[in-house]
Amino acid sequence: MSSMGVFGGTFDPIHYGHLRTAFEMLQALRFDEVRFMPCGNPPHRPTPHAAAELRLKMVQVATEGQRGFVVDDRELQRDGPSYSVDTLSILRVEFPLRPIALIIGMDAFLGLHKWYHWREILQLAHIVVAHRPGWRAPDMGPLGELLTDRGTHRIGDLHQAKSGYIYIHDVTQLEISSTEIRELVAAGRDPRFLMPDSVREVIAQSGCYAAADDATR
Repeated sequence: MSSMGVFGGTFDPIHYGHLRTAFEMLQALRFDEVRFMPCGNPPHRPTPHAAAELRLKMVQVATEGQRGFVVDDRELQRDGPSYSVDTLSILRVEFPLRPIALIIGMDAFLGLHKWYHWREILQLAHIVVAHRPGWRAPDMGPLGELLTDRGTHRIGDLHQAKSGYIYIHDVTQLEISSTEIRELVAAGRDPRFLMPDSVREVIAQSGCYAAADDATR
């Protein structure tokens, strides 16, 4: 049964940090696909700066041509907050037997217990945590108990079961921030080498991160 990684985010904008993490997960964890899922209305973060259709366009051009990268816009089509549990429930109906893994950063994992219906997520999918230097996995509290109960070091578990495991995977540290990119563009500087040139072109043509006074000229 083919396996799917689900990689959500505002992607405001998408950059090489996102793309490298997804690529390493695709290869190292032997996923058949990593599905990029731009978030419509993130419940735990401020409203995205770029419009939904622009963020979707940036993800599409950034992933174009990479085998195994798929773009899924279903969260942008839905009204209301983009809760992961709702998205995974829909995917599970669509793919009842397929192994699905939700890919999140360690910072997001440390806040998992604040997510909407978070305990249901492992009934629907695995959780793969992208681990970077400087972050420690919890060993106490509800998340520490969850890791003790559901944690695995075996990649095979992510393929043999359709849900239920937590796997922590080290990824290359690329110190790139969407916030810093937006600030850099607003200051009139070029984000070259932080993202694919195709994404730079969308940003330049749309003016989506231009400073407010520039955007009104």
